[in-house]
Amino acid sequence: MTAFTGSNDCSPARLAVTRAGLHRVAEHVLAAARYAETGRIGLMPSPGGFRTPPFGTDDKFLAVEGTELVVGGAAGTRRTALTTIRAAAEFAGVTPGAPAQVYKPATPVNLDEPLMIDLDAARLLAGWYRLGAQAMSHLAAEIPGDQPGAVVLWPEHFDVGMTAAAINYGASPGDDQIPEPYLYVGPHDGPPPGDPAFWNALFGAARTFRQIGTVAEAAAFFRDARDRTRAAATPIRRTS
Repeated sequence: MTAFTGSNDCSPARLAVTRAGLHRVAEHVLAAARYAETGRIGLMPSPGGFRTPPFGTDDKFLAVEGTELVVGGAAGTRRTALTTIRAAAEFAGVTPGAPAQVYKPATPVNLDEPLMIDLDAARLLAGWYRLGAQAMSHLAAEIPGDQPGAVVLWPEHFDVGMTAAAINYGASPGDDQIPEPYLYVGPHDGPPPGDPAFWNALFGAARTFRQIGTVAEAAAFFRDARDRTRAAATPIRRTS
């Protein structure tokens, strides 16, 4: 199975600045473009970064690859360096701004503030999204009875996630609580009691990119968390 190829040497500061810049692009350019055409906001991981699904009559798509914005479709593909939200939106022919009627934007639009995106950090995050998405897809194939939803990169949270049988599974690029990229499992009823070593976060369980190195390890973590959640919810049968 696929191994995670991101560099563990990427500094937390570079990761944080890059994550913030890419999150702004996801909300105010890619999600804005898809919402204007389809009323939908979900994105998806793609090689080197993330993208919209095809939309419109010409199967147009917008993608981020490393430090570049890619605009493609039936007429071909073109790309430009990511410098500011204004420049990216103009290149894509998009009115910038997250769809505030759907959710409260998580990042400021700041049209002319430079996008400080480090290439190594962007590649690390892209690899992490890919690993998480593949692990969730493997798990979904194993648990059809849980009615797993689609694996989606949500622009408001900027994580890749799916929900199955009242459990959230996901891959986050990091946040204020856990600054490094991490996988998470969040049962809707909260973490089961009695095992704080496993359930190490308020929402459930988290493992960082320094603890998970392959799709197989990620899928095993998701599977273990599901089994523990289900076991905790199953009444103990007593016999006399």
